[in-house]
Amino acid sequence: MFEYRSAKFADVEEIYNLIAGYAAQGLMLPKPYNILYEALREFVVAVEVDTGKIVGTGALHLTWNELAEVRSMAVHPDYKRQGIGAEIVKKLLEQGREVGVKNFFTLTYSPEFFESLGFKTTTRESLPHKIWKECIDCPKFANCDEIAMTLD
Repeated sequence: MFEYRSAKFADVEEIYNLIAGYAAQGLMLPKPYNILYEALREFVVAVEVDTGKIVGTGALHLTWNELAEVRSMAVHPDYKRQGIGAEIVKKLLEQGREVGVKNFFTLTYSPEFFESLGFKTTTRESLPHKIWKECIDCPKFANCDEIAMTLD
């Protein structure tokens, strides 16, 4: 059984490790500690109730008028295909709708997962220029190979 809740300072190390594991495989962009601390309020975690272990995480980043990005989605490899990622996205979408988000997007290497949740592939150029301000710091900025997807 899993509990889904907002992330806390004590969770940063486990969130970092989840993301870093996928980043090392080229399946996700890395997130340094300073970014995780600064964006901690954006994160939701899935916690295994019996052990207290964080087995999944994701974040919702508000980017522009009624627009938010679902990002940093990671589920521990031993816990995949149990609906954890889908539940995290559901929680993030609920949080977004509570503050008035009408359009969601993601930049991903896992389009099948997001398609299963109703996201549709789009072009990166169709997204507002405002969202690219953080991309400047990305190591793949000049050669971005993530897939843009939206949910309206």
